[in-house]
Amino acid sequence: MATKIKFGTSGWRAIIADEFTFANVRIASEAIGRYITRHRPTGATALVGFDTRFASDQFALQAARVLTSHGIRTLLCDRAVPTPAVAWTIIQRHLDGAINMTASHNPGEYNGLKFSTSDGAPALPEVTSEIEREIESLQSSNWEFTAQPKDSLIESIEIGPAYLADLGTKVDLKKIRDAKLSLAYDALHGSGAGYLDRVLAEAGIPATILHTDRDVYFGGHHPEPAEEQLVELKVLMKKNGVQLGLATDGDADRFGVLDEGAEFIYPNELIAMLVDYLVESRGWKGGVARSVATSHLVDRVAKLHGLELLETPVGFKFIGEYIKDGRIFLGGEESAGLSIRGHVPEKDGILACLLLAEMVAGRRKSLKTQLKELFSRVGPVYNRRLNVRLDPANKDQLKAKLAAEIHEFHGRQVVKVNRMDGLKLIFGDGSWVLMRPSGTEPLVRFYAESTSPEDLATLLEYGKQWLNAQ
Repeated sequence: MATKIKFGTSGWRAIIADEFTFANVRIASEAIGRYITRHRPTGATALVGFDTRFASDQFALQAARVLTSHGIRTLLCDRAVPTPAVAWTIIQRHLDGAINMTASHNPGEYNGLKFSTSDGAPALPEVTSEIEREIESLQSSNWEFTAQPKDSLIESIEIGPAYLADLGTKVDLKKIRDAKLSLAYDALHGSGAGYLDRVLAEAGIPATILHTDRDVYFGGHHPEPAEEQLVELKVLMKKNGVQLGLATDGDADRFGVLDEGAEFIYPNELIAMLVDYLVESRGWKGGVARSVATSHLVDRVAKLHGLELLETPVGFKFIGEYIKDGRIFLGGEESAGLSIRGHVPEKDGILACLLLAEMVAGRRKSLKTQLKELFSRVGPVYNRRLNVRLDPANKDQLKAKLAAEIHEFHGRQVVKVNRMDGLKLIFGDGSWVLMRPSGTEPLVRFYAESTSPEDLATLLEYGKQWLNAQ
């Protein structure tokens, strides 16, 4: 039976040598090549990038060769590249799209293929559905790559310097340098290496740098800038008294931050703090967007400054649409993704880290102090996420529970039900829970938010009980 190549929230991901094979990469690339040439029959140019994973560069070369068989001029990156740099290059060079070989923050046994369209944004569901139908057609006809690639159409390209120079126009690097912040950066063996550390070095900003070497096992960890993956950065910060620790994931589109004392600050909080800072420091007006799973602390900050608040399904591609049309000046999601107006309609962990460093430098206060001050202005908000594993036998039962009308949740009256993406129950005091089943695993992502840590813990416990109840 043929592998089902399905594009999820951010591309197609699978285990290397199981489903993620050269043959399947060629099929997916063939479908993308046909999509590009349908929309631009002649003269198309595409970019192909890759991350630091096992054989990513070889998978990228195969994708490039398939594209050239369609007469598509293909710019092949000369080294591992961050996803946001790929997005920026599409826009700046007016390309017809890009394939990026990356599984982002997934563990090392995975690889992935991400397709971005000519606007630099992750492909929207209507585009990926069209590509998936093409893949199914190719598989049903037992397609194999027999066309003649045109290697003369492949051009090696370095995309880093131009992207980094642009970042320097969007972040006040002088402010960071003048504050003499003690900084550390953990690249987590991902493709942020040679990018964020290079920005800091070229701006004369000293920083201790970790894990910039290529390690396809990612040191035995997930290349995700979550608290549990930043142990070595924590140790270094405590040992050396570092004020601010920055980290990016496998393809540098997500960010993680440790405050002084090596305390992890959650992306939900950082996104809201940045909205407040950008209004204060830039005088920016307009709207802000967040995913349905992201903290309503963002809503409170938007209300404080009279900003329009827009909510989207999970997946940065939906936020990217608002960035493209200039309706918002910042969009963020709780899974550590954000971008700003005038930048790319794609998550950028490098930009996020630099903006947060600028915020600490400009305000001369720790992130924890800034968050406490923000709470004093808009009220405290606490938000966390659990991944709840379920008995696969209960999958249909849970589906029915999530589809049913719900007026009460463990004694709390539900004042609003939001089914934009999963099931979100909002209570009278503004607290809420959200349940989103995984499409690929017997797993439910359960989000909860409240105005006190104690009540948040109660909601999280209720969630586990509710999801696992027969």
